[in-house]
Amino acid sequence: MINVVLYGACGKMGHVVYDIISKDERMQVVSGVDIYDDGKYPFRVCKELDELRQTPDVIIDFSSAKAVDKLLDYCARTGTPVVLCSTGLSQEQLDKVKKTSESTAVLKSANMSLGVNLLLKILSQYAPQLAEAGFDIEIVEKHHNQKLDAPSGTAVALADAINDACDGQYEYIYDRSQRREKRGAKELGISAVRGGTIVGDHDVIFAGLDEVITFSHRAYSKSLFAKGAVDAAAFLAGKGPGLYNMQDVINC
Repeated sequence: MINVVLYGACGKMGHVVYDIISKDERMQVVSGVDIYDDGKYPFRVCKELDELRQTPDVIIDFSSAKAVDKLLDYCARTGTPVVLCSTGLSQEQLDKVKKTSESTAVLKSANMSLGVNLLLKILSQYAPQLAEAGFDIEIVEKHHNQKLDAPSGTAVALADAINDACDGQYEYIYDRSQRREKRGAKELGISAVRGGTIVGDHDVIFAGLDEVITFSHRAYSKSLFAKGAVDAAAFLAGKGPGLYNMQDVINC
């Protein structure tokens, strides 16, 4: 049985993750960490990681960017594997993620869903052919009105998958309001929409001469991200130091 600690346990995603794990025979939640205990769990919720009574097999993080540094410090010190799901990390924090992965297993993906990660593989395979044929590329992402960062990490990951497959030839354009010029052939536009309760929509548009191809992913609930995180935790437990992502989980 894999012993799991939920970091950011009392947030919305923490409760969704717990609900999934409670039905999963592979693992159990032994504790949570959150600055606020909402009293809804059958296990102990600590305010700090150092208050944990035992070192878990893996930590699942759905906290916030400002809480990630303490988490990485703890995981590096104790060698605890961590599934890192917080978004909006700074470049300094991303560098710290890489450094931490030298001491323990860290799994970080821009999006935890199976569908998005399969889409990344599809784009890597077909984007070069469409780019060679002269298709313009635009990404439009839509999220709820409470999301703090823009563009989404998933939108950037989709753009990176395309650009890496095309030898880095594209320039990311986030805003054309100050541009009075035709679209450049090597632009890759990324647009963000915020409104209502949209869980997460991503459209990758390849616009060519007299035809348009659109790859789309729609998230209808947060459960798919939680399910991906739980599968990632099962994969990561017992793994040696290294930086992993959802492609590793899919391909295992």
